[in-house]
Amino acid sequence: MDATRRAAAKAALVLILAVLFPAAAAAQNSAQNPQQEAPTIAQIQQLYEAGKYAEVISLTATGKATPAEIDLYRGLALAQLQRWKEAEEAFEDGHRKEPRNPRFFVELAGAEYKLKNFRAAKRNLRNALRLDPKDEYSRNFLGSIYFLDGNLDAALAEWNRAGKPQITAINNFPEPQLKNSILQRAFAVATLGELRLRDLRTTEARLDNLGVFPRYTFNLVPAQLAAAETPDAYALEFRPIERNGWGANWKDGLLRTFSGLFELTVYPQYYNFGRAARNLDGLFRWDENKRRALISFTEPVGGDPRWRLEMHADARNENWNLSQTFSGATPLLSDLNFERAEAGMKLRAVESGKWSWDAGLSYAYRRFRNVTGVAPAAGTFFTSGSSVEYRGDVNYQLLYVPEDRVTVDTSATGSFGNNFARNLGAFGSTVGSVTVRWYPQARGDDYETSLRMRAGGAFGSETVDQLFQLGVERENDLWLRGIAGTRSGRKGNAPLGRQFVLWNLESNKSLYHNGLVAVQLGPLLDAGKIADPSGFFGSNGWLWDPGVALKVRVLGSVGVIASYARDMPTHSHTFYVNLTR
Repeated sequence: MDATRRAAAKAALVLILAVLFPAAAAAQNSAQNPQQEAPTIAQIQQLYEAGKYAEVISLTATGKATPAEIDLYRGLALAQLQRWKEAEEAFEDGHRKEPRNPRFFVELAGAEYKLKNFRAAKRNLRNALRLDPKDEYSRNFLGSIYFLDGNLDAALAEWNRAGKPQITAINNFPEPQLKNSILQRAFAVATLGELRLRDLRTTEARLDNLGVFPRYTFNLVPAQLAAAETPDAYALEFRPIERNGWGANWKDGLLRTFSGLFELTVYPQYYNFGRAARNLDGLFRWDENKRRALISFTEPVGGDPRWRLEMHADARNENWNLSQTFSGATPLLSDLNFERAEAGMKLRAVESGKWSWDAGLSYAYRRFRNVTGVAPAAGTFFTSGSSVEYRGDVNYQLLYVPEDRVTVDTSATGSFGNNFARNLGAFGSTVGSVTVRWYPQARGDDYETSLRMRAGGAFGSETVDQLFQLGVERENDLWLRGIAGTRSGRKGNAPLGRQFVLWNLESNKSLYHNGLVAVQLGPLLDAGKIADPSGFFGSNGWLWDPGVALKVRVLGSVGVIASYARDMPTHSHTFYVNLTR
């Protein structure tokens, strides 16, 4: 009996220990780790919505096993406490787990914006919009960052997709002297309504066509500052620098008129006659090898900034040296004298901010002297006589990406005319151009990079002054900066011909800018080839000219470009200083 009781008691004790031991172990483990089990997403959300951000942070942790939504709430809680770097890390953890969730891109952008990493913020907002193009918050946020960057065009490109912004007024500071009736016609922007990027670009093209506003800016003023009734409305501010009489002021006028004295040149000018954008520009040069007198008059047709009429008269007497570029004469032509008188008119039309065109007609009379020993087959290049020429241009902006500050502009030029001298006749030419420009920084022109590619051909009986030339010279825009266009001050040193290919690549680093003077320095590379069916002109294969250019602009008006380049095939070096206005 006692043995039976002892066996039963022993069995009961074993059973009790088997039941109680796991509970005791669990209790001991619980005492060592009070966070018994991970909180649920619903619990974390409830804590976040209750404003218990510190508790959310203490109950969450990052890691591969943590759900992406927990990372999201952790990042949001850290952001509420302005712990932006930690918030960024939490959002990055969540993004790695759910790379197709646009919410993480948006929240990352918010943290990066607070950390002043605007480039990363913009990149993440663009990624969010690729995943969710209808997200109005991201679009407004992205537009606002561009606006704060000073890139109004990029801001409008984003805001316009949501039908914003609305403007209630256009204010001018200061008020231009130009007649208000002309200025109003230049604005394609509606006074009341949405400010659209394409309308602003068209407005800028029309203002440029007037020729009296060398510089201007547009800015948006929020509604509360503009005294607007609509909370989301803005006032558009137009802040121009206007040229009247001599120029924008006496310093600008003096600088522009006499800046060419080192070239033995002055530029008489007068702007905005009768407050109607009627402008007079001139050039007078007394260089013994390049005498020239030019005068041009422009005005908007009927007071409409979309149409601009230009009339000009040009007379020149020049000495040319063709000893290095013409192979059809013995002895070499080193003392050719060339005279030309020309008068003409041109009409320019601005159709929109994307494209414009112009058409012009001119009459010219030319005379050649000191032409000796020229082969009969080459005589047509030096034939005196008169000609009539029609010329047309079309300019079209193929691509404009304001967010990345990239533009691709194209142009096509065609001309057709007739030389009335004996043995001559019809002539013509076509030229095509593509220019790519990129500003890699969010604002300003630091590291401005451009590539321009051009090609052209001429046909018919052209005289030597009508040929293309590849070289650096003030009155030639086909620059190959390793080859001087003049020799001992005389034109004709650069390769000539009727067929050419040219491209110019350069990048400019801003060295100094104080509002009055801007200085840039950067490398360049020009490459080109020119030929002529006659065989008397042309280059010996491709010409490659690497170099460097220093650019200085004073008062945002007159510029000086000093370039140094080496022509690789001929091993010649050219240092050249050119004035831009």
